Amino acid sequence: MIRRFSAAQDGVALVEFALVLPMMLVVFAVMIEGSRMFISYQAAISGVRDAARYLARVAPANICDTGGNLAGYTAQLQTIVGKDRGGKGVLPGDVTLISVTPSHVCDDEGLRGGKVAVATVSARVTIDFPFGGIFTLIGAEQAAVTTTITDRARIFGT
Repeated sequence: MIRRFSAAQDGVALVEFALVLPMMLVVFAVMIEGSRMFISYQAAISGVRDAARYLARVAPANICDTGGNLAGYTAQLQTIVGKDRGGKGVLPGDVTLISVTPSHVCDDEGLRGGKVAVATVSARVTIDFPFGGIFTLIGAEQAAVTTTITDRARIFGT
């Protein structure tokens, strides 16, 4: 009776599948969450790039000579990063726009024409992992990534 039981192969595939299933779920979750994070990050980068280009066109071209700052454009830049023309959000639902900060520097590194104003737009975003609960299978906590995205553009002004 014991020999027959030890030689039986019934249910072996089910036991092997039950042992491998948690590892497979973690691998699939990492692939899905990695893809979602990449798409979300690319959407945020695109918004920051658009905001930097816009700021380079509307900021005064002589800002290095006259002084001043670009803080007055913050609300408009935040709208450009996070919304489309109709006012709808363009960032995926798992991305939270925390802040947008405009600034500028005056470069004078031997360029023709003297000082050159360069606008910088920095956006702080948090990307949540909606399926991150699967990572608790391996003892990890459900986390989010908070990062700063920055883009620069030369100010040509109005």
